[in-house]
Amino acid sequence: MKTIPESILKLVGNASHVALATHVHPDGDALGSLFALADILEGMGKKVFQYLEEPVSHLYDFLPRCDQVNTDPEAALKFIEETGEDDSVVAIALDCGDGDRLGSAKDQLLSISPFIVIDHHRGHRAFGDHLWLESDSSSTGEMVYELALALGAKVTLDAAFCLYVAIVTDTGSFRYESTSPRTLRIAADLVEKGVSPDEVAERVYDNYSLPRLRLVEMVLATLEVHAEGQIALIRVDTEMFERSGATSDDIDGFINYPRSLSSVQVAAFFKETGDGGVSVSLRAKGKIDVAMIAAGFGGGGHKNAAGFRFFDRPMEDVQKEVLEVLNKAFV
Repeated sequence: MKTIPESILKLVGNASHVALATHVHPDGDALGSLFALADILEGMGKKVFQYLEEPVSHLYDFLPRCDQVNTDPEAALKFIEETGEDDSVVAIALDCGDGDRLGSAKDQLLSISPFIVIDHHRGHRAFGDHLWLESDSSSTGEMVYELALALGAKVTLDAAFCLYVAIVTDTGSFRYESTSPRTLRIAADLVEKGVSPDEVAERVYDNYSLPRLRLVEMVLATLEVHAEGQIALIRVDTEMFERSGATSDDIDGFINYPRSLSSVQVAAFFKETGDGGVSVSLRAKGKIDVAMIAAGFGGGGHKNAAGFRFFDRPMEDVQKEVLEVLNKAFV
């Protein structure tokens, strides 16, 4: 079991009201961790507030509690203001490696004290009052399960389902290097609690739309391979979204297409954002530390999964600059 800071155990254990949040554009780990912890804390008799920057993506609208989120930045403060003198309040950010990734509610959320951060990103930029960081954990979902055990809390089937989704999505179905014996033991525990792996697989991987498939065709047509097959690049622009009818939610998992090439050590996915910027996702297979590369561009992440963003830069310029850096890694 992980060693959880005693201060965090006491704060969470004694809290009567808990405000939960995660990063913008949340993935399966972020959402699964958020909903699971909300369920666990309510089972302990606590009042819980779930904040998200935007409504849950259709890719994850099968998760329990997804209809109980609040997207109003001021609502978190109202939740706190309605507490009584004898109530104890705490805020928790899950799977968030940088305070800026809390989105438009950053200031409101960080005004809540004490503020706890639970994260597993290696490139974490410290924020909040109390930090529990486990960069060797496969996912934040794995950490939430450890927290539940340490608190002596019950993990219901709904919470177990959410945690299994969190772990499966952040480990690439247990394919990534971050998958440890402990990860698999926790997954087994969750299955013993009633989670059906085949149901999760169907919900996560067989839940795509026709517009997404059309977008896949367009994006794969942009594939470039460099450094004798060790680097693969793909990109998506706003015109492709318009032509396919897909949304930004639909690109979840696209980075795995170039990464799946046998010769590839690093894959990069360039996405044109609506505000004139470009977001870049990197994936590696162990030979190259993409977290260090991302840090050089002001981003972060893990050794094998990282990302960063450019503002007011054309796609062509961004792709050229990033490719130059990636090529140097193989010299």
